[in-house]
Amino acid sequence: MSNETPEPAELLVCVKCRRGQEVPEDGIRPGQALFEALAARQMPEGVRLTPVECLQNCDSGCSAALRGGAARWTYVYGNLLEASHPDLLIEGAALYRDTTDGLIPWRSRPEHFKRNCIARIPPLTIGEPE
Repeated sequence: MSNETPEPAELLVCVKCRRGQEVPEDGIRPGQALFEALAARQMPEGVRLTPVECLQNCDSGCSAALRGGAARWTYVYGNLLEASHPDLLIEGAALYRDTTDGLIPWRSRPEHFKRNCIARIPPLTIGEPE
């Protein structure tokens, strides 16, 4: 990591996820419950929590994405549970925020991030290949 101050990060959570369950019309979807569990906690400084309508990852449980700035990679993670993963997402968001390129060193990543990365999207500004 460099001495530069990283740009703020954003944690996007799919609030429409049903995680394959039947949810009554007036029921709370698992994705909404995950978002609410996160919203009830304090986000790390420099991390914004944002609800999104759908991340199109319906077959892989609840999903969230981490993004931040034009020079960072964006990550989408799946198989998230509202009861057991809010703290993991907060930890991962803080680690992501502390990077300038979005690449959390493999050994530092939460185990769930290592095994449940759905997509890695290149930054908007990509340097020339080496």
